[in-house]
Amino acid sequence: MTLAVLSVASEAVPLVKTGGLADVAGALPEALAAHGVTMTTLLPGYPAVIAALGKKPKAVHTWASLLGEPARLLAGKLGEHPLLVLDAPGYFARGGGPYGDATGRDWGDNGKRFAAFGRAAADVAGGVVKGLTFDLVHAHDWQAGMALAYQRFAPAGPQLPSVITIHNMAFQGHYGADLFPALGLPPQAMAIDGIEYHGGISFLKAGLAAASRITTVSPTYAREIREPGFGMGLEGLIRGREADVSGIVNGIDTGVWNPASDVALKASYTAKSLGKRKANKRALEAEFGLEQGDGPLFIVISRLTWQKGMDVLLEAADHLVGIGGRLALLGSGDAALETGFHAAAARHPGRIGVRIGYDEALSHRMLGGGDAILVPSRFEPCGLTQLYGLAYGCVPVVSRTGGLADTVIDANLAARVAGVATGVQFDGVRWQTLADALNRTVQLYHQPGVWNAVQRAGMKADFSWGLSGQAYADLYKSLTETP
Repeated sequence: MTLAVLSVASEAVPLVKTGGLADVAGALPEALAAHGVTMTTLLPGYPAVIAALGKKPKAVHTWASLLGEPARLLAGKLGEHPLLVLDAPGYFARGGGPYGDATGRDWGDNGKRFAAFGRAAADVAGGVVKGLTFDLVHAHDWQAGMALAYQRFAPAGPQLPSVITIHNMAFQGHYGADLFPALGLPPQAMAIDGIEYHGGISFLKAGLAAASRITTVSPTYAREIREPGFGMGLEGLIRGREADVSGIVNGIDTGVWNPASDVALKASYTAKSLGKRKANKRALEAEFGLEQGDGPLFIVISRLTWQKGMDVLLEAADHLVGIGGRLALLGSGDAALETGFHAAAARHPGRIGVRIGYDEALSHRMLGGGDAILVPSRFEPCGLTQLYGLAYGCVPVVSRTGGLADTVIDANLAARVAGVATGVQFDGVRWQTLADALNRTVQLYHQPGVWNAVQRAGMKADFSWGLSGQAYADLYKSLTETP
């Protein structure tokens, strides 16, 4: 039996991306196809998405007024899989990013924009498009949370089973109560078991309250969000629905992230030919203006934010250099952190190199040439960079939280003896704990046999979408099978 699933997401590769959500939403349709699931993805009609549909995309439905704006539903393809796009120029035909303008400031009407997106999703799930039916709705993060609220409180048709995936609990879509009259929901929706949150509205809370099941992108994060330090104010709701919450680790596209075939690298390699990585390291040193050397080259590919622990890494930068390490950093974010890393590079010319921004091809070159990738996050729902590091033999050095704890096996003595160690973990994101982890990493690096074994164990790990796709398919089937 084939299941038809509507995936509601605000971004998906290769059409639009700001973070890991896009990687997951873009990969799921292909990952699930092998398990009897046909997934249709619904995206907002940002300019880049509309352009990707071609000159004359097919309109399959129209709204004279979608929360006050005219809109069309366009049909296309996401790779080889069905795609629907909400073409609502009043909401999405604008420059900047998906959620904010060119300066990074959030659009003032994001509440209305993504409420309209949710309303459209609920209409599609309810059968407004002739001949298009679904068995289940899968919503991603706060931007899609209202889809499930509309299904619950103002359905356009039969209410379908639903799943909501939390990619990051820190982003919840909070808006004032003054938005409620514009949403077109009945009064009972503005209640503590509905969309209301501390006198206002939370789109994520709305989705969590309405969903049949709640997933996060790692089992450890699913446990962590029951606690105040990780639940971000919604831990009570999560504890109340504990039986409905589970974690499924993200996968990576091994066709794209594969050092044996990666055209971005100066030299391709496998776990059996790790010596070829040296050519990539020399090229990366040159690209970042770093001194050539045989000491460890640490890399960072990250948003420069408090969540990612970048403030603590900045504090530890002098120590990293002092113990013989070098650092190549690619990222952007907090202006003070950007300035701080530039200052660190000025203090240590040839030892620290910094690129502000994001460059996909450069990230591949960094993974292929770096010795260790630093991911010192205070919380990390899943994380993808450590998975890319494992695949490329770029040893992850990570804090023991969320998906980092689930995907990296610490190189303690027992794990090394058993041949399963894949990286370095540390507890608590502080200067001392990070410095200790850097010390351990340098010590391991100077034991070539041990270091190569850790690299090879990571490269042998299976973080493709095979297992994760099966887990999602099993979840869907458990919700749609008749008892």
